Amino acid sequence: MLMHALKNGVLVLTLDDDPGPAAQNTLAALISDLVHVHAPTPVVIVLGAAAAAAPAVIDEVLRAHRMCSRLDALISVATPSAPARRALETHATTAQGAGLVIHACTDTAITTAYAAAA
Repeated sequence: MLMHALKNGVLVLTLDDDPGPAAQNTLAALISDLVHVHAPTPVVIVLGAAAAAAPAVIDEVLRAHRMCSRLDALISVATPSAPARRALETHATTAQGAGLVIHACTDTAITTAYAAAA
């Protein structure tokens, strides 16, 4: 499901698979708990191909973006999926707070989040 690690002072949340509708509330709670515990640490959410193809996962990422905006925590997303990046870009522009930073490469997302927080 959701894996997490601290890398270079950045909270990295990795979701490789679609958790399915039954686990959607659990996913939201896990992301919320991890972000709150590590706030104001910058957050990078890494979406694998299966997770990025799930509309519910995209919705949860946007929910996390709104939450991080309220906490003044930088949030970025890394996914190789171009359709997921486009969907996030489209919907994140209407979300309140700072913009959602979206990358195709995980290493770039972590390095950029670390540099922005320094």
